[in-house]
Amino acid sequence: MQRAAALVGRRCGPGAPGPWGRRRSSAAAGASALQVRPARGRRERILTPESMNPQVKAVEYAVRGPIVLKAGEIELELQRGIKKPFTEVIRANIGDAQAMGQQPITFLRQVMALCTYPNLLDSPSFPEDAKKRARRILQACGGNSLGSYSASQGVNCIREDVAAYVTRRDGGVPADPDNIYLTTGASDGISTILKILVSGGGKSRTGVLIPIPQYPLYSAVISELDAIQVNYYLDEENCWALDVNELRRAVQEAKDHCNPKVLCIINPGNPTGQVQSRKCIEDVIHFAWEEKLFLLADEVYQDNVYSPDCRFHSFKKVLYEMGPEYSSNVELASFHSTSKGYMGECGYRGGYMEVINLHPEIKGQLVKLLSVRLCPPVSGQAAMDIVVNPPVPGEESYEQFHREKESVLGNLAAKAKLTEDLFNQVPGIHCNPLQGAMYAFPRIFIPSRAVEAAQDDHPPPGGEAEDRPAEGEGLPHDVPGQVRLRTAGLGLPLGAWPPRAGLAAPAAWPQASRRSPVALIVILPQETSFLVP
Repeated sequence: MQRAAALVGRRCGPGAPGPWGRRRSSAAAGASALQVRPARGRRERILTPESMNPQVKAVEYAVRGPIVLKAGEIELELQRGIKKPFTEVIRANIGDAQAMGQQPITFLRQVMALCTYPNLLDSPSFPEDAKKRARRILQACGGNSLGSYSASQGVNCIREDVAAYVTRRDGGVPADPDNIYLTTGASDGISTILKILVSGGGKSRTGVLIPIPQYPLYSAVISELDAIQVNYYLDEENCWALDVNELRRAVQEAKDHCNPKVLCIINPGNPTGQVQSRKCIEDVIHFAWEEKLFLLADEVYQDNVYSPDCRFHSFKKVLYEMGPEYSSNVELASFHSTSKGYMGECGYRGGYMEVINLHPEIKGQLVKLLSVRLCPPVSGQAAMDIVVNPPVPGEESYEQFHREKESVLGNLAAKAKLTEDLFNQVPGIHCNPLQGAMYAFPRIFIPSRAVEAAQDDHPPPGGEAEDRPAEGEGLPHDVPGQVRLRTAGLGLPLGAWPPRAGLAAPAAWPQASRRSPVALIVILPQETSFLVP
């Protein structure tokens, strides 16, 4: 073997010297190569569907599932000139506002441009308040560059700005920068907290309560972590309110097979569009205190409140106003991001979480876990800073910023009302008032014979056809085509609830008069069709 290794290390081409200085023929060289690298059959792959992590296989994320892959295939076919009964695909799978025409906030993009290319700080084309913020961010970055790593918890001055924002938002309730963790969007924070919360086995395995209908991130992360999903159902008859009696039912039933430890709240609601009342939030906090539950408050739509009768109340503020018995004991993680609200800056992947009443040793473990991914994107951190530290009255950019912000939110409110009215004009459809967020979740009344026909015509869930979305023939009036998708992603058990429809981000639809700003997602017993007029 040592001689063979020596052959590999020398010049081994035809006519090269042999190990004893003699020249070898090509045949001899080939023979040596065969000795060094004996012929072998192809080995089996290490990673196969059977050997892969079963928790990854169990993950389902409907908003990026088979329908998105099919939409991408159709787009490529259209680009190659393949003829279809339609000419365009509009993606209605996710609330990506700017992809559908919403214009960025000028001030945010100005600061981001200055941070990305600091030479622009000398340009007279940028306002001084934007330059001031950019300089502050850059001075806190290693090498005064947005391209450097930051601390795992995030850039210190940005965490300070987030804490100041939370304090202002909550009417003076203090926020500690040390409790602020900058994240890669809100999703990163949610999955990180759940990762550190899940433990145990068998009946002691962590149970996570999530609202149904849900945002599919939660069920996906729960599956990945092999935790136990505990469903609680929102009250559709009461505008999708959260009923504590329903929480109590869910917890009591779950105790038979797991350890309910986490309660997730989405407020304003995704995909149901409700805004929880202060009384409801107080009841939820009391229930969490009573049942020893860790609260996760997904508040990424906190700027998206349209109903004049509703107001956003943060869980943090209500918790503190309930007194020290609650504010010193209930563990709470709340989340926000740059992706929704009036900003729509999904691609920057900026976000933060505030975690309070965390055990000191667990705080160290959380920072350790975050350090594995080094840091969230520093550009996303900068974008988050501009969201929490916008222009204020008296600054050069304030008037334009305020005008653009109110225009986006006003447009969203008008579309929410328009969507609600349009749905309720259709026989067989009922839509609750759209109080906030960026979605509607109307009820569709389908005749029982139509349901039976659909059940007879399609394979049961779990069959091969479920993972192969079918392409339709398009819709009338020269509008984009139809594709199909499973209903499981929103957590609706087939046959257990009447069929539903969801509105994909009214903020996201173009302003062109040739299109309605409504995307109807019709959920039938075995499939979902995106109908985009």
